Amino acid sequence: MAMKILIIDDDASFRRILEYNLQEEGYEVLIASSGEEGLVIFDKQSPHLVITDMKMNGISGIDVLSAIKKQSPDTLVIIITAFGAVDKAVEAMKLGAYDYITKPVNRDELRLMVRKALDLTSLSQENKDLKKRIENREEFKHMVGTSDAMAEVFSLVSKVADTEATILITGESGTGKELVARAIHEQSSRRNLPFIAINCAAIPGELLESELFGHIKGSFTGAIKDQQGKFQQADGGTIFLDEVCDLPLVMQPKLLRVLQEKEVLPVGSGKTQKIDVRVVAATNLDIEELVAAGRFREDLYYRLSVIPIHLPPLRQRMEDIPLLLRHFAVRVGSPHVIFSKETLEALRAYPWPGNVRELENMVTRLMILREADIIRMEDLPKKILTPQQHEGQIGVVNLPPEGYPLEQLEREVVIEALERNNWNKSAAAAFLKVPRHVLLYRLEKYGIENPPKK
Repeated sequence: MAMKILIIDDDASFRRILEYNLQEEGYEVLIASSGEEGLVIFDKQSPHLVITDMKMNGISGIDVLSAIKKQSPDTLVIIITAFGAVDKAVEAMKLGAYDYITKPVNRDELRLMVRKALDLTSLSQENKDLKKRIENREEFKHMVGTSDAMAEVFSLVSKVADTEATILITGESGTGKELVARAIHEQSSRRNLPFIAINCAAIPGELLESELFGHIKGSFTGAIKDQQGKFQQADGGTIFLDEVCDLPLVMQPKLLRVLQEKEVLPVGSGKTQKIDVRVVAATNLDIEELVAAGRFREDLYYRLSVIPIHLPPLRQRMEDIPLLLRHFAVRVGSPHVIFSKETLEALRAYPWPGNVRELENMVTRLMILREADIIRMEDLPKKILTPQQHEGQIGVVNLPPEGYPLEQLEREVVIEALERNNWNKSAAAAFLKVPRHVLLYRLEKYGIENPPKK
């Protein structure tokens, strides 16, 4: 995109000369015949550079400079002045002008000055962008990781945070989905407004509608006064719907209507209320599988997952474990504690079914119970020890001396992977390091079905 330059001069022939020379250099040139007109154009077009004559009828170049610097301190202004008024141009530079050039203007001098000014503008913008990225990275202070998997998450969050798109965060329990939701909120223009989180699985179905959308006095037994719902409380900010797949089917069309119409209908009321809320949802279930099974509305799924973000399980980013250990140790006030090399190897070998939450709980427990500043193998819970560290056990499994059928072994491995991942097929496939369709083939081959819900 061409850089925009605004020329302000009441001499029409001089304006045309400047316009021609700058257009030859590939710039987009805006023209104003007076200071007043120039300020109007500046306000509407936000040019990258302003070139203004010093002496004009009406508003002078000094007045233009002052007004622009007040409105946009970073915008560079070049002053054009008659040869005999250089002292005025120097005064203008003291007031914030980038430089000055005298009439008659030398074409090469003008082009060089403009190029340098725009290079400086570009550099300034790059510095601002870098500072913003650094500030944004600070918003991830509770999310730790340098692995490729987490780098992708950080990058995607930074791209989508300051949009209005609805976001669906997927990932196993304990991976930090609410932390991602909060990072999205903190990096958005809504950061100074409410962030309201609600766990859809933790509220009985008969109370969920009132909890989400509010109710009016007398709408049901116990409704002794009007009550705002979470959506009204989050107005202007962000609402985080955790475990959204646990929404009862009867509630799903009501949430869909809220997303479509940007309004809620409190329980017992006949009047809707407009809301302005950014929605971020999360689930640890295979939502596409639920849609296929008719347990989650397809239209609601597509409304929620405008931007999908998948949070990887800890076992897929084991290289982040040392950073996480340090982070949690510092958080509980033990920054000087270290983990032995053998301990780190054991922690990297453990599959962490509870993900980052399980790791955090373990570190907290170790910091409380430790007797030294070095955490060694004997300090770890027994379940953390990898199979290779149990005496007499070789490899991942123990095979009987008489042998064992390969198909039976594969079936048991598939079932164990599903059980470790709460029967989430996508997560189990990732755990087994195979594509999802390969796992589905094995399920059909061995007749493996989801266990009945208790």
